[in-house]
Amino acid sequence: MKLYSATGSCSSAAHICLLEAGIPFERVVVDLRGERRLPDGRHLDDLNPKGYVPVLELDNGVVLTENVAILPYIADLKPASGLAPANGTLARVRLHEWLGYISSEVHKTLGALFNPQLPEDARPMVIERFQQRAGYIERQLGDQAYLLGEQFSVADAYLYIVLNWCPMLGVELTDAPRLQAYQARIAARGSVQEALER
Repeated sequence: MKLYSATGSCSSAAHICLLEAGIPFERVVVDLRGERRLPDGRHLDDLNPKGYVPVLELDNGVVLTENVAILPYIADLKPASGLAPANGTLARVRLHEWLGYISSEVHKTLGALFNPQLPEDARPMVIERFQQRAGYIERQLGDQAYLLGEQFSVADAYLYIVLNWCPMLGVELTDAPRLQAYQARIAARGSVQEALER
């Protein structure tokens, strides 16, 4: 199994989850700022026509894309890891609800700030929209350790990576003490430290 990822990108969530689950994999680093050539000479677009990571290439050659698909797939390879609730449960539906929210509302909102063509006068509106989303997560967390309660899940890995972009984008979480504590709690996990070191 190969994980095609870019350092610091949302693909780091899959990296964390593979480590958490103890699944052997080869990490292939993709430079998204350069020509996006893979070590075997192919272009990233040859592997994923969408042109971005994460890409999980299975041993049989099947290619998976999108965190909302890849992360539950990883969890289901090792159910004992606890990275996702059992299929068919309300808790599993809640996991997908969080993955959808992180992908469409948090990731896409913060991701817009990486665009060098974003007009400067649009930046405050994007940050305000993100702060609204962060406020919602802050309220939903309450006194829970993780998004689904007391068990770390693939959704936590994804949200952690996206929230990690805040400092480099000049976005503060000063009004979200629970989110700050949540980030610190996840940062202390061995899988997160190992993924970030790599």
